[in-house]
Amino acid sequence: MAPPSEFVDLAASVNNWGRWGSEDEIGTLNLVTDDVVRAAAACVRSGRRVPLAVPLSHKGIQTGMIKGRVNPLHSMVAVNRELFGPGTVAVSDDVVTLGLQAGTHWDAWTHVSYEGRIYNGRPADSITAHDGAAFSGMEKALHVVSRGVLLDVAAARGVDRLAGDHAVTPDDLAAAEEFGRVRVRAGDVVLVRTGQMRLFLAGDRTGYAMPSPGLSVRCPRWFHARDVAAVANDTLTFEIMPPEIENLWLAVHALHLVEMGMLQGQNWNLEELSATCAEEGRYEFFLSAMPEPFVGATGTPVAPVAIL
Repeated sequence: MAPPSEFVDLAASVNNWGRWGSEDEIGTLNLVTDDVVRAAAACVRSGRRVPLAVPLSHKGIQTGMIKGRVNPLHSMVAVNRELFGPGTVAVSDDVVTLGLQAGTHWDAWTHVSYEGRIYNGRPADSITAHDGAAFSGMEKALHVVSRGVLLDVAAARGVDRLAGDHAVTPDDLAAAEEFGRVRVRAGDVVLVRTGQMRLFLAGDRTGYAMPSPGLSVRCPRWFHARDVAAVANDTLTFEIMPPEIENLWLAVHALHLVEMGMLQGQNWNLEELSATCAEEGRYEFFLSAMPEPFVGATGTPVAPVAIL
C-alpha cells in the first residue's frame, strides 16, 4: 500500500539522500564537525557527570512485546578458574545474550526501511540474515560526541510526566527551548524528555511500554531545519503510538532513519539529567554517546554520559 500524501510530502521535505555524496553511509553525523566538538567541549564547566543508561539485566525494559528483543541473559563461563595450576592467578569470565535494542540504545540507519529502500536510496535487501547490514551498519558510527541539548518537554509543560496519548509537537520542542534558555544548533544531539522513564524506574515495566507519549510525525521537519545530528528520548516506542496518520506505523522512524539518515535513541534515562540541568540553570552539555561497533548491526546498546 502506498503511503498517504501527507507522509510523502513530509519525506520529501526532510530527505538528505545525496547531500553528502552518493557513497555516504552516516547521514547527519556528518554535521558533527571538529568545530562542533570544540564548541561542545566548552560546555564543560562544573565537571558533573550524569549517566543516561538504564542497567542491563534480565529484569530490563523489554516485556516480550517485540519478538526476539530479549533482555540481557548473563551467564558465567568461568568462576575463579586457576588457568595455570593451583595457586596461580584465577580468572572469571562471562557471556551475555541480548537484543541490541534491549535497553538504552541507538537505532542505526538500517533499523527500518520502506518501499524497499534504506538511507541514501540503497536497497533494503542489502540487509541479509547472515551478514546484517552491508551499508550503514552500526560500526559506521565512529564518533557520537557533540553538544547535547535537553529539551525537557515535561518540565516545560509543568508536569512530571506527559500523558500517555501526548504527541510531542514542534511547538512543544520550541517551548522546551524557551524553558531551558537554549537554542538547538547544527550538529547537536537533542534529548527529548517526556518523563515516561519514571514509570520504569518505579517498577512499572508494562506501564512504561504502553501507552506512551512520543514524538509527532511533524517533529522531523523541526530537527531537519536545525541540522540536528541525532535525537534520543526516554520512551520505548520513541514516537507516539498509535500513529497520528492512520495505519502508518513507525512513520517517525522512517523519516529519521531512512529519509534524513539521522540516528535515534530510545530508553534513555533523562531523570537525573533533568534535575541536574535545573540545578545548574543550563540545558546544554558535552555528550559522549559512543555506540558499540557491531559490524552489520541495525542498533546497539549505548551508555551515554552528559558532562556539565
